[in-house]
Amino acid sequence: MFELLFKYPLTVFRKGEFVFASGWSGWLLLLATVAAAAGLAWHLRRNPGRLAGRQLPWIAAFQVAAVALALFMLWQPAVSIQSLRSQQNVVSVLVDTSRSMALVEDGATRLEQVRKVIGEGFLAQLEERFRVRLYSFSSGLERLNSLDSIQPVGGSTRIGESVAGLLGESTVIPLGAVVVFSDGSDNTEAFDRALMAEIRQRNVPVHTVGVGRTEMPEDIELSDVHVASSTLPRSRVNAQMTLRHHGGSQVDARLTVRDDSSILGSKTITLRRGETVQTETIDFNAGDAGVRNLRFSLDPIEGETILGNNAQMRVLDVPRGERSILYVEGEPRWEYKFLQRAISKDENVRLVTMLRTTPNKFYRQGVNDQGELLNGFPVTAEELFGYDALMIGSIEAAFFTPKQQDLIREFVSRRGGSLLMLGGRRGLGDGGWGVSQLAEALPAQLPESSNETFQRRKTSFELTPQGLDSLICRLDEDPAENRKAWSGMPELADFQSIGELKPAAIPLINRTSGNEKFPLMVSQNYGRGRTLILATGGTWRWKMHLPHDDNRHHTFWQQLLRSLAVHSQSQLSLSSDRGLYADEKRVKLRAQVRDKDFMPAGNATVTATITSEAGEPMTVEMHPSADEMGVFETELTAGATGTYRAEVQATVGDESLGTDVLHFRREDGVAEDFHPEQNRELLETLAKQTGGAYWTLDNVDGLPQEIRFSEAGITAREMLDLWDMPLFFLMLLGLRGGEWLLRRRWGVV
Repeated sequence: MFELLFKYPLTVFRKGEFVFASGWSGWLLLLATVAAAAGLAWHLRRNPGRLAGRQLPWIAAFQVAAVALALFMLWQPAVSIQSLRSQQNVVSVLVDTSRSMALVEDGATRLEQVRKVIGEGFLAQLEERFRVRLYSFSSGLERLNSLDSIQPVGGSTRIGESVAGLLGESTVIPLGAVVVFSDGSDNTEAFDRALMAEIRQRNVPVHTVGVGRTEMPEDIELSDVHVASSTLPRSRVNAQMTLRHHGGSQVDARLTVRDDSSILGSKTITLRRGETVQTETIDFNAGDAGVRNLRFSLDPIEGETILGNNAQMRVLDVPRGERSILYVEGEPRWEYKFLQRAISKDENVRLVTMLRTTPNKFYRQGVNDQGELLNGFPVTAEELFGYDALMIGSIEAAFFTPKQQDLIREFVSRRGGSLLMLGGRRGLGDGGWGVSQLAEALPAQLPESSNETFQRRKTSFELTPQGLDSLICRLDEDPAENRKAWSGMPELADFQSIGELKPAAIPLINRTSGNEKFPLMVSQNYGRGRTLILATGGTWRWKMHLPHDDNRHHTFWQQLLRSLAVHSQSQLSLSSDRGLYADEKRVKLRAQVRDKDFMPAGNATVTATITSEAGEPMTVEMHPSADEMGVFETELTAGATGTYRAEVQATVGDESLGTDVLHFRREDGVAEDFHPEQNRELLETLAKQTGGAYWTLDNVDGLPQEIRFSEAGITAREMLDLWDMPLFFLMLLGLRGGEWLLRRRWGVV
């Protein structure tokens, strides 16, 4: 419509410079218009005919406007603009041939729709003025001789890399513009700001033509899965999944997690109407030690045609080994006895205890040798940091020296360990911990008074919403059954007030008194670690008042202690930029290395050995990060599909800082099934950033004319006449017609 009225596309008026081709001055036009207006006014005043006095100004206005417009056209208005020289510039046309272009919409595949548009006139229009080069792209860029050889076979879409590669190869030719036909489904995660800046620096407009629907109402997608990369054997694992559904109605779907053919967990979820993206969780048991190739999947819904995006693979490492927890208790009490029983049969958690039996005597249990803790609580970082978690029971803060209190704080913040503070008559506020050097690390502002915060009487309790979601408090997989299991628990034997919670604290269990609720169990991240408070020493009552075969008390304590141990940081920690590399061969590994005092070891030598399923090892050296001390990075190529094992080793001289193992997975032919809808936002951004424009298959006919006025390539100054714009003639017709209608209405025609 714009070109129908204004003769040229909007780009001409945006980029061009307005001039008068006649060469006559604009001031002369103004004088001629004023003179014509004065003459018309004088003529109407001398010869009004049958017009009344109040009618003369209206007629004069129409006549003056018509004369002014005619004079303006006589001055030959034009636009001076740079345009590409005919047949001296190249226009590159890139066609997306990734597998998502094979999706059928409106009776034809996306690629067939593109071929039809290009073959039925678009290419011919371009060739009238430009030399055209045709390319296909998916995981790479390929030059084509004709449209007949285009097939949707690519396993991934690399729009950014393909455009950047083309621009890099075309520096010696006069490239006027790039046209990209694509659904915009760049699934490599490599199209970042740096790559966009590289494309923009070439100063070549990239026009994008969007293909495909922007929503897929008949499709559900399991777009992401967040799950721990490792855990202890037989631990409960929580996976968080992101689901996408564009449907207008509510749909039920079955979510399942499998290890090979074994089902580890399953639940029915509801995809809510109007909620495009939603998050769901599922719990499962990690099982015995080994490597789990986990497959998370959604059963297809009715009418769904894209099934490849209903599943995601992840690798879970369940290593053999033992985690150590140091428990310091200030008095013999029932809680100590029943806690010991709960964890005694766990082969993966070693509970080392220091129990004060008299003012100057401690009873040690769970030690590996007679020298462990022989001199009491550790006084060096190397000794204390050898444990993964720390528990402090009913014992006063003054028992620990200021140096030891600082060491406990550093155990959490620097070492990345977990600390659990238990309630008791000498614990928490009553033990002076609210004014200790550890106070800032705790999740509550403990009362500073030295008495009356601990009460030995029964109390009821309930889980908070966060507690219901926490694996620590998961007595049953089913949420309803879990609530029921907790509601049937006996009352606690005692409780302790912990004061106001800090802003980052997360309450898991509340103590209830009538309609009032008070925090009983809270958690907070602190530095690299985590601190928790369980403000009671009376959970033993659960076991005493439940049937002998009821293991809810044991389950709670096992999950709590495992959670403390498994979240602790190691001296050497290896991670990858993703758990699954779908149609992506480049793998980035990151190792965080610390010495025995858990200070960043920037002088370490770090190597990683990567082994594929075929058993072919590859050793690479990891290099220090420029941004963070003690962090080492490397990038490698994983060509074959399957599960990879990466083992990292770090040394300083002859001293070993430890090893760590990570598993990740490579797959091909799956990335194109995800986000199958047109990514219009990406295509619009690419066009806008480079000076191009976004088009659709329906309006792409105007693109060749738009490209003509590109400022890249070999250009020449061109003068485009505006005097014969259809809009001017319509305006003249409107002005004369408007005057006639007024005269007719007044009866003076």
